Amino acid sequence: MKTLREIACGQTVKVTKLTGEGPVKRRIMDMGITKGVEIYVRKVAPLGDPIEVTVRGYELSLRKVNAEMIVVE
Repeated sequence: MKTLREIACGQTVKVTKLTGEGPVKRRIMDMGITKGVEIYVRKVAPLGDPIEVTVRGYELSLRKVNAEMIVVE
């Protein structure tokens, strides 16, 4: 089981599950990150925070804590 945080730059992964609770999980889903969607990891900041990704054709920056809630394959 890998999370989005562990994925290297330049890789495309598929979301299998969202962990987390309530408002935070809701916010991640509102950003278009749902089960089955593909995420391309564009850039990871030098200290690992934030992670820049492309989802559904638009770019997002995610904090490490949020990226840990996204289980991918």
